[in-house]
Amino acid sequence: MKKSILTSALTLMSTLFFAQDFANYAKYEKENAILKSGNIAPTAVFMGDSITEGWFSNDPKFFTDNHFVGRGISGQTTSQMLLRFREDVINLKPKKVIILAGTNDIAENNGPISLEKVFGNIVSMAELAKANRIKVVICSLLPAYEFPWRKGLEPANKVIALNKMLKDFAQKNHLIYVDYHTPLKDNKNGLPTEIAEDGIHPTKLGYAKMEEILMKVLK
Repeated sequence: MKKSILTSALTLMSTLFFAQDFANYAKYEKENAILKSGNIAPTAVFMGDSITEGWFSNDPKFFTDNHFVGRGISGQTTSQMLLRFREDVINLKPKKVIILAGTNDIAENNGPISLEKVFGNIVSMAELAKANRIKVVICSLLPAYEFPWRKGLEPANKVIALNKMLKDFAQKNHLIYVDYHTPLKDNKNGLPTEIAEDGIHPTKLGYAKMEEILMKVLK
């Protein structure tokens, strides 16, 4: 009985500790402080998950050459990104924010969530940016046929549906929309292995293709 109570208490403490930094504010706290102390606004902040985090790791020169800042956190959903949006985007005073988000929501990393709620989180990020005079760039989700860490969810059509919602929103609100999905998809509406070995996370070649697509739209 005592052991059961102790286990429950430890579980509760662990849950509360995790909840305190659910958004992982600490991830870029030092980098943000250094950036703000320099008093030079970045050209753009990239907000996203592991795809964005891996982008900087694979090609840091792309970011430094263009004065871009990467603020991706592996595994994150749009709910977590929305919470840290002020710390990791607004307070850095960038000219643009480039939002690539939603894959982990469809993968149910934090449990099931409707596409409408995922869309709403991205809209809220866009509205926060616009209210702070930051130009918004909405990116389509990358194609996804299967999640290696959560198989059987059949994400391909959900990705397409969410992308349509994002594209319509961008067009109606005169925002920039970047379509990665159409030029990168294979015949199963997934990412081909030559640009994403696991079907989700781009290789260096995959990021090079994304850079080409993005810069063409931005210019």
